[in-house]
Amino acid sequence: MAGAVAGGVRGAEAGGGAASVKLGISSYSYWHFRPPKTPIETVIEEASRLQVEGVDILHRQMDSEDLGYLKKLKRTAFVNGVDLICLSIHQDFVDPSPEVRQRNIRHTEKCIELAHELGIPSIRLNSGRWGTIRSFDALMAARGEEPVLPGHTEAEGFKWCVDSIEQCLPLAEKRGVVLALENHWGLTRTPEGLLRILDQIDSPWLGALMDTGNFLEQPYPKLARIAPKTVFVQAKTYFGGGEWYTLDLDYRRVAGILREANYRGYVSLEFEGKESAKSGVRKSVKLLRDAFGA
Repeated sequence: MAGAVAGGVRGAEAGGGAASVKLGISSYSYWHFRPPKTPIETVIEEASRLQVEGVDILHRQMDSEDLGYLKKLKRTAFVNGVDLICLSIHQDFVDPSPEVRQRNIRHTEKCIELAHELGIPSIRLNSGRWGTIRSFDALMAARGEEPVLPGHTEAEGFKWCVDSIEQCLPLAEKRGVVLALENHWGLTRTPEGLLRILDQIDSPWLGALMDTGNFLEQPYPKLARIAPKTVFVQAKTYFGGGEWYTLDLDYRRVAGILREANYRGYVSLEFEGKESAKSGVRKSVKLLRDAFGA
């Protein structure tokens, strides 16, 4: 189901050659959870100036969930010729408490409704993690690995996650919003973990979100494993050095992996470097354009 919903097909060669992808920019590229918070409208306008087709909105970066604000974002995107392509949300299904999991399911359903109102065709999901390493800085120092919560098993965590996603899928299908599960920290930090979840759920409204920067060691064979199920891509760059770590990613090689999987959707930049966003994003867009021919 690679690229089956998110993104369009451009530049296909006669005889079934691979089509090029479209580029997007994640609003996270301009705000790494530290003040000042860059407005989503500013990101949309910058994407338009850079002639980038789409913007991936970080939910926590939104100023409001009011209908008036949502309509303002839709209008800003329309008049700037920019598509809103993903709503990247935070939720966590790895918790022994049914009440906590249900709260996260309700949050996910609310975000599906927000995406639908904004005309966004996909949302980013996390599996969630055990939370046995509380600090994110400490988690990154541990290369994303954390112990299972005492008294529980890894199998329980996967069951909680699968059951929770299955409860979200009816609304996702009803609203026409694809759930894109990221190879993030927690259960999906390995391709085996991500595929263990995806392979248990048979739905065209669920796929993988490939984050190119979240496999910290030997990324390319791991990216190749999840590429066939990928419906959205977030591509990390690190100009000025990474906020938590830096990877020297070969994006021509990544582009080849995605072409091999016949991926035809969006590749959305996640600039995570310490350089100023204005220059770092511009350099990153050029890097991705050169690599993907977009």
